[in-house]
Amino acid sequence: MPSKTTSFFHLHLVSDSTGETLVTVARAAAAQYATVHPVEHIYPAVRTNRQLDRVLAEIESEPGVVLYTLLEPDLIGRLEEKSRELGLPCLSILGPVLRLFQSYLGAESTHRVGAQHMLNAEYFKRIDALNYTMLHDDGQLPDNLDSADVVLVGVSRTSKTPTCMYLANRGIKAANVPIVPNLPLPEELFKVSRPLVVGLTNDPQRLVQLRRNRLNMLAQESETEYTDLDMIKDEVAKARRLFGERGWPVIDVTRRSIEETAAAILQLYTQRRGAEP
Repeated sequence: MPSKTTSFFHLHLVSDSTGETLVTVARAAAAQYATVHPVEHIYPAVRTNRQLDRVLAEIESEPGVVLYTLLEPDLIGRLEEKSRELGLPCLSILGPVLRLFQSYLGAESTHRVGAQHMLNAEYFKRIDALNYTMLHDDGQLPDNLDSADVVLVGVSRTSKTPTCMYLANRGIKAANVPIVPNLPLPEELFKVSRPLVVGLTNDPQRLVQLRRNRLNMLAQESETEYTDLDMIKDEVAKARRLFGERGWPVIDVTRRSIEETAAAILQLYTQRRGAEP
C-alpha cells in the first residue's frame, strides 16, 4: 500500500504482442522507487493504426512515461512523434537490445510479432514441467521422484510449492517433499539418483509468523504445536541434521524471495549438470 508521501505517475505500456515482456521490465524498474508509484495503462496487441489511435488519445488525456515493444516502423513513428509533441519520454524496450544484436551478429532481425511466445520445444518443455510439478506437489506420487530434475525438501512453510512452480516455469521438473513431525519420509526420496535434492530451511521465528498466518487464513486455531516456537526449533534442527547426513545442499529462504531461492537452485542445478560425465 503506497504511503501518504507516495507520488504517482502515469505509465503507458504499448505492445504489439501480449505485453508480458514490457510489463515485467517496467515493474522491475518501478520497484526501485519506493516513494513513486506508477499508474499502469497497458495496451496489448496494438498492430493497426486504428488500435494505435485509441492509445494515443489515452496518452494525451493522461500524460506520462511511454514504453513500447512495437516492431512495425509506421506505428513506432506515430507513437514517438506524438510523444515528442506532448513532451513525453518515449522508449523502445527491445530497440537497444535488437541494435546490439544486429551490430554483433551482422544480421537483420525478422520483426516477428510475439516471436518469443511461439509454440516451440521450449514451450512444451515448460508445460510438461508444470504438469509434473503439480502432480508431485507436497510429497505426492513418491514412486516417480527419480524422474524429477529437482526435489525440494523442507518443513512446512519453507516456500517449497511456489519455488517449484517458479522452477517449472523455467522448464525444470520440480517435486517437493514435506518434513512432517512423526511421519517418515518416503523411502523413494533416499533412492533417487537423477534429481538434485535441495534442503530448504527458514528461521523459526519467521516460521511461527507464517504458520499463524496460514491457520488464520483457514479460520483455524493458531496456537497449536504447529506454531509452537520450541517445536519449530526442533523441527528445523532435525531437518538440518538430515540435510547434513545426506549431503544435500541447503538454502535458507528466510530473507530470500521466491525468485532468489529459485535462482540459487538453478545455479546448483547447472553446476551439477556441468559436473556430470
